[in-house]
Amino acid sequence: MDCCFKKKGLLESEETDPSQNGSDGTRDLHISTETFQTYDSQKTADTERGKWTGRFDFLLSAIGYAVGLGNVWRFPYKCYTNGGAVFLIPYTIMLAFAGLPMFFLELSFGQYASLGPISIWRISPLFTGLGYAMCTLSLIVSVYYNVIIMYTLFYFFASFTSKLPWSDCDNDWNTCACSKTMNIITNATIGGVNCSTLNITKRVSPTEEYWQRYVLEVTPSINETGYIRWQLFLCNVLAWVVVFLCLIKGVKSSGKVVYFTATFPYVILFILMVRGATLPNSLEGVKFYIIPGKDDWKKLLDAKVWGDAAQQIFYSLGPGWGGLITMSSYNKFNNNCYRDALIVSITNCATSVFAGFVIFSVLGFMAGEMGVEVSKVVAHGPGLAFVAYPEGIARMPGAPFWAVLFFFMLFTLGLDSMFTGLEAIVSALTDEFLALRPRKFLVLASICVLGLILGIPCVTQAGMYWVQLLDWYAASHSLFLIVFLEVVVINYVYGYRRFSEDIRTMIGFKPNFYWGACWLVLTPLIILGFLALFRGQLTGETWRRLTSPSPEWGPALVDRTLTPAGQRAKEEHDAKAELAIVNPAMNLNHYDSIQFETHI
Repeated sequence: MDCCFKKKGLLESEETDPSQNGSDGTRDLHISTETFQTYDSQKTADTERGKWTGRFDFLLSAIGYAVGLGNVWRFPYKCYTNGGAVFLIPYTIMLAFAGLPMFFLELSFGQYASLGPISIWRISPLFTGLGYAMCTLSLIVSVYYNVIIMYTLFYFFASFTSKLPWSDCDNDWNTCACSKTMNIITNATIGGVNCSTLNITKRVSPTEEYWQRYVLEVTPSINETGYIRWQLFLCNVLAWVVVFLCLIKGVKSSGKVVYFTATFPYVILFILMVRGATLPNSLEGVKFYIIPGKDDWKKLLDAKVWGDAAQQIFYSLGPGWGGLITMSSYNKFNNNCYRDALIVSITNCATSVFAGFVIFSVLGFMAGEMGVEVSKVVAHGPGLAFVAYPEGIARMPGAPFWAVLFFFMLFTLGLDSMFTGLEAIVSALTDEFLALRPRKFLVLASICVLGLILGIPCVTQAGMYWVQLLDWYAASHSLFLIVFLEVVVINYVYGYRRFSEDIRTMIGFKPNFYWGACWLVLTPLIILGFLALFRGQLTGETWRRLTSPSPEWGPALVDRTLTPAGQRAKEEHDAKAELAIVNPAMNLNHYDSIQFETHI
């Protein structure tokens, strides 16, 4: 009983007189029954709310949440562009002084209170809005994150064939610019059009045309919605159904599913690494990935490199979304969250580095096949997952088998992050509004249906513009503002000493000087520095070199969009679009190379 009353300390808003401390140095809290539950009712609430049932349920769920799509398609590219192995220096420093402290803080915070992201802010009701902000952010991200999972399902099903559909230029969606080599073939006839009659200046790979002309059928701008791609819509429905079924019993069901979804990607990554290492020229890709150039050491003086490191750490570990608070809230009170924070953080970063070897070994092979430098085939984000890497797979013997493995791996990586994001929303609502707790099934079903409906614009021909818009304006700078306020409120409003004492009652010792220095000074300063650094880069996000919103969208989105370069690109695109109306073969100019990057 004494342990449970200690646990209430996090929710106590009044300072306790030291003279009221027990003989063991802990506080005897006299909590009003009108405000908090008694011990017996607390046990009943814990039973209704649910707990992790297995020893490793939480640990695997946390690893699955932290290790996601960004580890595979974002980190390798960031590492390469920021100096290879040199990037690991700022990356490690940001992990030590920003990512890991926030990870441990949220795990301790959630485990001590055993409440969701909204109710937990009873420590300072003035900041309850932080909980609602976390849930709103998780909902928005879940909408378009599920769209990314949808693409992996689409490619997964398309891979069950004897010949991958993106392996050549003999399909209805291909244009005269399509070429498996870096050379433009002008004496071919594609789609009934004699390519020798056209002036083609840019080569487009078969995988890129498959992605843009067949999968997306992308329109010239976000203002041209087009129609719903029914194949994508069905894949999106399937993805939501899978997520719903896995969460149907809360952590009792998701805690078992993660034994597969959190471990299986490592099996596939290892298989793909072995396969990549046996490919010709794979070593050149690995060298390109890790060996810094002669000028790369100077990048340590570039603030953008440090910003990229902080960005990667925060988006990967996932503080600020409410997911870590939710997962840890289902822990036993005396679970060693300190140990778990170290294990998960180190595993996450090691996985990112390991995935880089898997990706760049195949890119090195592809570069050798095409007779070009590795830099010519490097991509990032969906451009890596759905264009560059599939092109490398298409050149392997037994390509469909490797494609099935790769896209199923991406599917399982995405599922774990979806589990935690949705559970955070459900937990927050059922903890704040107790009348909803017996109807948790309906709450989950309603959120999944809402997410499916909100995702409909993302499965139209303009869908990728919407994904980009949501990602840039919802999941970037707002996340860091939430994290900054979170660390400040816990350590300055609730109080660092009180929080340290709460941690001691759980794991038996207080955080040492390192954690105090990070929570009180270093981590808030790093987050502020990041916000200041990227505040000047809010110049409007673009995809395919064209700004997404037009002036009718309002000043909030347009104030920083049409730069002179963007205006010139738009004029060039409009001119090409007019040519495309006259000559359908010129549609190839409708689909410039992807310049798209997600923060997830």
